[in-house]
This record gives sequence, structure tokens and C-alpha cells, in this order.
Amino acid sequence: MGGSCCGPGAHPVHLWPPHFAFSDHHPWDLGPHSGPALLVSLASEVQDLHLAQRKEMASGFSKGPTLGLLPDVPSLMETLSYSYCYMGIMTGPFFRYRTYLDWLEQPFPGAVPSLRPLLRRAWPAPLFGLLFLLSSHLFPLEAVREDAFYARPLPARLFYMIPVFFAFRMRFYVAWIAAECGCIAAGFGAYPVAAKARARGGPTLQCPPPSRPSATSMLRHRFCMRWWLAQYIYKSAPASSYSCGESAWTMLLSAYWRSFHPGYYLSFLTIPLCLAAEGRLESALRGRLSPGGQKAWDWVHWFLKMRAYDYMCMGFVLLSLADTLRYWASVYFCIHFLALAGLGLGLALGGGSPSRRKAASQPTSLAPEKLREE
Repeated sequence: MGGSCCGPGAHPVHLWPPHFAFSDHHPWDLGPHSGPALLVSLASEVQDLHLAQRKEMASGFSKGPTLGLLPDVPSLMETLSYSYCYMGIMTGPFFRYRTYLDWLEQPFPGAVPSLRPLLRRAWPAPLFGLLFLLSSHLFPLEAVREDAFYARPLPARLFYMIPVFFAFRMRFYVAWIAAECGCIAAGFGAYPVAAKARARGGPTLQCPPPSRPSATSMLRHRFCMRWWLAQYIYKSAPASSYSCGESAWTMLLSAYWRSFHPGYYLSFLTIPLCLAAEGRLESALRGRLSPGGQKAWDWVHWFLKMRAYDYMCMGFVLLSLADTLRYWASVYFCIHFLALAGLGLGLALGGGSPSRRKAASQPTSLAPEKLREE
């Protein structure tokens, strides 16, 4: 996402040379990084430690340190130091206390490679910045708030959301790359390749620390900023028994986390509807198609998914209720109606719920996922 840098699902071990791995970075994985997010994560880690200690006491023998668990409950000063660590304040990514502790305790920080992986990761940032300036100049967001915009023909109004979303992405790509480069420069989230870390899962083997640093010959640099909400909200959503209930709760909290702007809520709460329609249609239709038909299905699915992102982005950037609804009304709420139609068609054809599809496909999908992670 090697080892996980900042993901809440990481199971880190000590930061030991000679072989280090940074987890891969995905631009959409930058999660909340404020004090509350860190403290919720720390509380979860402390709870895991207590549960492990209770199991150990119940079994009547000590198993030694468990991979990924805290060595002890942090003191107040340690908690404050974690909450106000400059890696979270200045660069922004969310990271677990275990990852933070491993970073502090790495025995040979000078052996962690940083310059070359930083340069490899940073080079697209100027290009993304130029593309942001160009697209935002040619397609300014303020035009959508003007009456003259709604005198344009429907195809022009529909197209406009595409460059708006493009500019939105370019802006955040620059910020995410800068955050990741800050972590790489500090050696934050570096783990030995010998630990066989999984993507987003952290190291899977406990490696003995070397007595001295040695030259590296097989360096892999991966980075991850996993979504905080996925670990602490989605997996424990109270509506888990309903189709896409987890997504609805997660999106609601995600909107609340950012601000009280209505556009956030309108956009985020459109996602569960789209996910439900996507899941029902895929379950009902895709398996019945030929290989060529499935390939065409995947292309159409990708195209519609990107247009749904464009559509929802307008609420995210316009922010106000009036501006968002005005734009969506000008394109006849096309994504909402398309999602409702897809959901109805999927239900009519007997498409299963996303939870049932996931349970049915789990035995066959684990092996490919494991190969991809390793």
C-alpha cells in the first residue's frame, strides 16, 4: 500500500534495515488526520491490546509480543505527542500509533532510503499543478453560479462537470503527493521487505532486528494513506444487515466530518444509491454475458462510474444547497434517475444484495487478492 505507512488497518513491526518497503499510495486513500481521528484509532489499538491480554490470561500462558499490537497503554504525554506529531499536522496523512511508535524506535534511521523514492514520487506534481491551473482557467467553477450558464444547451451543461471534476482531482493530487513525499523524506512508514508486508495489511512476519545496518540491494518503496472511515465506521456501521447500509453511514459521517455544507451531504449520500444500483445490476446481468459482453459491460460500467463522480463532485465544490440542486436540476438529476432505474432493473431481474454477492465470491476472490498484495 510492503508495509503500511499510515493505514488504520496496518499491522506494523519495527523499522529495521536493510530492506525497507513503503506501502503503495492511492490518491483516494488520504483519510482524516485531525486529533479526533488519531484518538479514535488509538482507542481501538488499546482495546485490541486489552482483548489480547484477556485471551492470554484465559489461556494461562504467555505467547510473547503479538505482531501489530501496542507494547503497553500510552501515557498522557505519549498520547499528546502522537496527536500533535508534525507528520500528521504538516503532511496530513492519518497514521496509527503503532506506526508512529515504530518510526520513533527505528534503530538505524539513516539506512532508510528517502531521496530516490521521494524524487520518483514527486515528479508528477508540477504536471498536475499545471493541468489544474489550465483546466480551472478554461472551465471556471464560478461560471456554474451564473444565470448565463443555464442558457447553454444540455450537452454543454452535462460536459461542464467533467473538467470541473478533473480540476478538482488535479488540485488534490498535488496535495496528496506533497503529503506522501513528506512521509518519505522523514522515513515514516518504512518496513523491512523481509517482513513480507501485505498491501494495506502491514507486515505478516516478525523479523529479528539486525545488529548493524547493511547495504540494500532489493529496495521496494510503497506507501499507503488508508481511509480512516473504512476501518472505524464502515466495518461497525449499525445498518450492516441492510444493503449498502454501511456505505450510507460512512458517507453521512464523511460529510459531517468535513463541514455542514449541504453540498457535501447531497454528494456523499448519493453514493449508497449508486452502489446499490451497481451491485444489483452486476449480480443480475454480468454473469449471464459472454466474455466479450462482460468486457463491454466493464467499459460501460467504468464510463458511467466516472460520470457519477463528475456529477457528485458538483455538490462537493458548489457546496450550497441552492447551487447544487440548480445544477443537478439543469441536467435533470440524470445520475439519480439512472441509479434508480438500474436499481429497479436489478431487483426485477433478481440481482442479489452486495453483502450476499461478497459472501458468495469470497472463496474465489481471496487468492487473486493475495497475489496482488504480495
